[in-house]
Amino acid sequence: MFGSEYYCLVAGLREYTLDTDAKGFDAQAVVAEVLDGVSRRDAAAVRLLYGYYDCENIAALRAGRSAHNPLGNFSREELAEQMKNPGRLPRRVADAVRAYADPESEQAGELDMDRRFETALFDAYYAECARSSSRFLREWSLFDRNLRNIIAAVAARAAGRTPEEVVVGGGDVCGQLRRSSAADFGLRGELPWIDAVIAAVNDEANLVEKEHKIDLVRWNESTELAAFDYFDIDAILSYLVRVNIVARWTRLDDRRGREMFGRLLAELDGKELINKQ
Repeated sequence: MFGSEYYCLVAGLREYTLDTDAKGFDAQAVVAEVLDGVSRRDAAAVRLLYGYYDCENIAALRAGRSAHNPLGNFSREELAEQMKNPGRLPRRVADAVRAYADPESEQAGELDMDRRFETALFDAYYAECARSSSRFLREWSLFDRNLRNIIAAVAARAAGRTPEEVVVGGGDVCGQLRRSSAADFGLRGELPWIDAVIAAVNDEANLVEKEHKIDLVRWNESTELAAFDYFDIDAILSYLVRVNIVARWTRLDDRRGREMFGRLLAELDGKELINKQ
């Protein structure tokens, strides 16, 4: 099956973005614009991308924390209802929520309940992404899981804990993170960006600088994964990943937010995209 091409939507997003002040960049409005312009199947991929924030919000809600990321698909009130009856969450995520709400449930019998709730929740989320119809989402979620696992594993080592406690998921990379005692976990040959991430975590005392360096790795990877996608859903998902980064930095650091905003516009130049095809 051939995917849809969204020429008008991509062009419209650039025009929409150009009318937006970087300091007040409205990522939620951009997402709404995308959801309104793509097919039902592709909209499901968009919502699954933002399901990561739903998982963050569910974890916060269950722990009694007030934090709520507005980029999630659900309001805090809606998520409170989903915690009781998770019928609108992705199936595997819903199963994890049900299992920890009722340890005697059928879902609990299929999960390792010795894991922390957050570990099981994000494991379920990444497993859902791995089965997405979108190539970009499958590859991005694998990268994102690896990146977050490496950050967590390095931090665990520094705190005198074992990476086993914090690594989410399975596969070769997760196995290396759990077993290896090498400085790079024996992954330098497999993950070309790992040195930059480990250096940022270990060597950068300034938290803002550390986060900026790691987000640049995310930005570059999102661009690379969609290098040959121009007007399809994978190109749009790649763009949305960068929208999320811009939105974050407009809140954290105005100057860097404006810089990333300018880069986002340059990379969404419709004429350049057409010339590439």
